[in-house]
Amino acid sequence: MKTKEIIETGSKYVMNTYGRLPMALVEGKGVKVWDAEGKEYLDFVAGLAVNSLGHSHPRVVKAIWRQANTLMHVSNLYHIEPQVELAKLLVENSCADKVFFCNSGAEANEAAIKLARKHAKMKLGQDKFEIITAKQSFHGRTLAAITATGQPKYQQGFEPLPPGFKYVPFNDLEALEKAVGPNTCAVMLEPIQGEGGVNPAGREYLKGVAQICKDKNLLLIFDEVQCGLGRTGKFLAYQLYGVEPDIFTLAKALGNGFPIGAMLAKDEVAHSFQPGDHASTFGGNPLAAAAALATMQVMLHEGVIENAAQMGEYLKNKLGQLAERHSKIKEIRGAGLMLGAELSGPGAEVVNRCREKGLLINCVNNTVLRFLPPLTVTQREIDTAVDILDKALEG
Repeated sequence: MKTKEIIETGSKYVMNTYGRLPMALVEGKGVKVWDAEGKEYLDFVAGLAVNSLGHSHPRVVKAIWRQANTLMHVSNLYHIEPQVELAKLLVENSCADKVFFCNSGAEANEAAIKLARKHAKMKLGQDKFEIITAKQSFHGRTLAAITATGQPKYQQGFEPLPPGFKYVPFNDLEALEKAVGPNTCAVMLEPIQGEGGVNPAGREYLKGVAQICKDKNLLLIFDEVQCGLGRTGKFLAYQLYGVEPDIFTLAKALGNGFPIGAMLAKDEVAHSFQPGDHASTFGGNPLAAAAALATMQVMLHEGVIENAAQMGEYLKNKLGQLAERHSKIKEIRGAGLMLGAELSGPGAEVVNRCREKGLLINCVNNTVLRFLPPLTVTQREIDTAVDILDKALEG
């Protein structure tokens, strides 16, 4: 089908839950994608931080093909070899001791919320259930996850929301400390807010949050669904800050496009989950786990994270040079290859002009251009992208 037919068929049969752009992508390789008419684009959205190894990475494709020909799915009632291997790899490269697998970031955050409450009730009492999150945060689309999300626009129309969440300004340690009450059991933060506008936490802020949690016997939860897994130039974003969470969540880049999420925790907390407390039919099934295992092996052992750090610094410098030429760019912020350029006005038209010229980016919080290219991106591809953005900013 060509683009027009795909759009018309989708409008007829697919629920209208996305403000989709007038294009249909049908093929991808590395950092490039092609639409139904064969037009080529540089993909600096990468499935919203999902395709960190680029599109159709041969190691991941081979792993999926081999596993699909061996065993696609069995219940978690049985032990699953690639799931066990993946859990071992994640634990050995993080501060966690145990892993729970699911299918998405929202599900991983649901699991974190449930584990935090279960642990607190077991260890501290039945009145411990409240979780403090940050304004401008984003934690997913399930009812508990949108309630944890500190942006009312995602919550409107879905009331009544589950009780037990409180919101404080991001990077405001005093406000967080004052918000802690007799029912508080945990603090849940993104080390770098993604959908809220690419807002990094301050190093001293996160250290202060960790100290408050320690002093007040609260769990510290990091949502690394978007900022984790190499995106910041470290395997996990908390490693940038020298702060270890009790629980953290992953998804997006974990399967390089194959749906899988994970909630990880230290032993003391993980032991609060017992059989029957939580589950996921498809979570960590053989096919998903095989895809994720191949993805993580490439990321950890083939220089991908190091490239993200180097190319992230290069892209940030190039965007800084653009800011010197274009007064409409107010600020460049972020870490690694999770960068935002805040504009003085709406960014939608800039995104559209970039698309017309062969570059895919997106805009969050109305004014922030977000850059999330595959972690395998090259200097030459960045140069091309920045040249396109330069022209798009000129109008």
